[in-house]
Amino acid sequence: MSIRKSPRLITGTSNWVGISALGAAMLATTALPALADEALADLVENVSPSVVTIVAEQKAAPAPARGQNFNPDEHPFGEFFKRFGTPEGFDTPQRGPSQGLGSGFVLDEAGYIVTNHHVVDNATTVTVRLNDDRSYEAEVIGTDPLTDIAILKIDADESLQAVQLGDSEVIRVGEDVVAIGNPFGLHSTVTTGIVSAKGRNISQGPYAEFIQTDAAINKGNSGGPLFNMQGEVIGVNSAIYSPSGGSVGLGFAVTSNIVEHIAADLRDDGQVSRGWLGVSIQNVSPEIAAAMGIDASTGALVSDVVSGSPAEGVLQQGDVILTFNDEAVETSSDLPILVGTTKVGSDSVLTVLRDGSKQQLELTIGQHQSASVEADKSVDETVSGTALGVTVAPLTETNRSDVGIGENVNGVIVTDLKPDSPAAKAGLQRGDVIVKLGGQETATPDALKAALDSEKTDPALVLINRGGNQIFVAVEIA
Repeated sequence: MSIRKSPRLITGTSNWVGISALGAAMLATTALPALADEALADLVENVSPSVVTIVAEQKAAPAPARGQNFNPDEHPFGEFFKRFGTPEGFDTPQRGPSQGLGSGFVLDEAGYIVTNHHVVDNATTVTVRLNDDRSYEAEVIGTDPLTDIAILKIDADESLQAVQLGDSEVIRVGEDVVAIGNPFGLHSTVTTGIVSAKGRNISQGPYAEFIQTDAAINKGNSGGPLFNMQGEVIGVNSAIYSPSGGSVGLGFAVTSNIVEHIAADLRDDGQVSRGWLGVSIQNVSPEIAAAMGIDASTGALVSDVVSGSPAEGVLQQGDVILTFNDEAVETSSDLPILVGTTKVGSDSVLTVLRDGSKQQLELTIGQHQSASVEADKSVDETVSGTALGVTVAPLTETNRSDVGIGENVNGVIVTDLKPDSPAAKAGLQRGDVIVKLGGQETATPDALKAALDSEKTDPALVLINRGGNQIFVAVEIA
C-alpha cells in the first residue's frame, strides 16, 4: 500500500511526538519504491538495445495429392485428423511457409546472438531484428538440443551493444529479476519477478539446469535474457509450465554459467565438446544409505561402469561420488553438469566413499558419447525366491531379447512377484534382472538363494538391471 497523505494530527504532546516519528518513517518509506522504480527503469534502458527478436521461417509443407478438399478446422473430428492423418481421398488446404517468433540477446559486439535451440530448430531462414528495427539474416553457428541453446551470427553495419553474463551460481532465491523479450510478438516487453528456485531439473536432459522465476514469460519470450538487478544475464528463458498456454508464474531459464560454456564451444567449431566419465549413477536414498551402512544420503551412487570408459579401472560399482574437482556432489543430477562442462582430456579428482572410507581418485575426462547396451536374443524356467517374494528364472536367449539385456549381463530375471512382497515395495518389476544381492553375484537362482541366506544387512542392497540400465535398490528381507 502506498501512503501519500500527511499523517493525521492528534492533540497531546506524547501522541504528537509518536505520530510525527511514525509519519517521518512513512514518508521515508514512500521514497524507496520511487528510487527502486527509477533504478529499474535505468536498468531496462541500458540493456534493452542488446535484446533482439528472432524470426524463424520454415518452408511450406509439400502439396497434397489431388482429391476432395478437406479442412480439419471445420470438421467435428478435426483434432483427431490433425494428429492421425486426413481421411483417405481428401486433401487438406495447402499452407504457406510457417513463421515462428522468439527472443535472443547480443553476446558480443561482433554480432553473435544467443537464443534457444527450439526457436531455430528446422528453420530454413532465420532473421534477427534489433531493438531499433534493423533486420539481418542470421547464420546458425551451432545448436545444442541437450541444453536448448543456439548461437547465431549476423553481420551488422556497426559494433553491437552486448550483454554481460553474470554468475548464476551466486544468485539467491528471492532476488529480483527482469525478463525482456517479445511475448506474442510484442516487441521489447519487460516483466519483473523474483528467483523462485534454483537448480531445477525439468526433464530437459542431464546437462541442463534451470532457474525458476515468477516473472511473466509467455510464448515468444523463448531465448530471451533473464537479468539480475546489476543488468547481468543470469539465465536464458526457455520454458514455462502452464495448463492454459499463458504465464502462471512458473518460468524456467537455463543458467548463465551453462550458457557461457555452451556458447564458447559452439562459437569455436559449431559443436559442443562434452566431458564424459562413463558411469551410470543414481541418488543415495535413505534406504540405500542404511543398506550401505552410511550416515548421509548424499552423493551420486555408481550403479554401473561402462567398459572402455575413463571410469573403467578407477571407479567401481557401489562407489558414492561425493566431490568432483572440489565441487560438492549433493545429488546424482549434480554430477553430469560438472563433468559435462569439464574440458575433454583434462585430469580430474574425485572423492568417493568406498567400503565405508573416503578415497581420492584421479582420472582423465573423455569425450561424451552415447553408450548403448546391445540387445541379445535370449526364456523360461522358474524358481521361487520366497524371502524376497519373487519368482525368478535363469537368463536365456529368449528372455534376454524380451527385456533388452545383453549377454554380458549375468543374473536372474524376475518373472513374477507378490504385490505386498519386500521386492515389490522396493520397486522391483517383472523383467528386472537381479545381478547382485549384498555384494554377491546372483547368476543363478541357487546363487540368489545363497546370497539371501548369508545376507546380514537389513535392508539388503540389491543391484538390478532394467532394460540395460543398472540400478541399486534397498530391499527389506527380515
